[in-house]
Amino acid sequence: MTATVTADLAITLDGYVAGPNVTLDIPGGDGGEPIFDWIHTLASWRERQGMTGGEENRDSELMREWFDATGAVVMGRMMYDTGEEFWGDDPPFRTPVFVLTHHPRPTLVKEGGTTFTFVTDGIHSALEQARAAAGDRNVDIGGGADTVRQYLAAGLVDELQLHVVPTLLGDGLRLFEGPGARRRDLEQVRVVETPLATHLKYRFVK
Repeated sequence: MTATVTADLAITLDGYVAGPNVTLDIPGGDGGEPIFDWIHTLASWRERQGMTGGEENRDSELMREWFDATGAVVMGRMMYDTGEEFWGDDPPFRTPVFVLTHHPRPTLVKEGGTTFTFVTDGIHSALEQARAAAGDRNVDIGGGADTVRQYLAAGLVDELQLHVVPTLLGDGLRLFEGPGARRRDLEQVRVVETPLATHLKYRFVK
């Protein structure tokens, strides 16, 4: 059975997944805090970070569902670079992670079952390795926006889940723009509304 390929992202109501000027010091970009801060309050996220407390709510259940269903992750080098310090020695993935990069380096083995393998021969190779590692669980294209756009443009994503936060950012990094944007048909799988976000899940029509 081939692993389902997912993309799961928080996004503002006006379509931004980060603010402008994303840097190592400001991984969410200028003004991008509302896109991510709500996630960090959830009990399921805090558990993965080795912390206690947090909110046990429907948002937390959906994040725990994602963790349980995901067997491997693919991400771009910018996402890795901006997250490396924040994730620390025990990253929340607890699965193999395949990092797209032009600069080869040895695989990093972290606590809790997370490994970072650096892939230099493109998106198809990274996905093939992630599928082999995931077994019967999902492969998630974790980000950033450019990486997700590449997989969307290649028609390699099966399911898309967007966590739409009630914020208008006005500027920043858009998900659906650029050369990779094209007509695609989707079918709605689920809509969950909470005070923190509206969780939209779609399946691409093949």
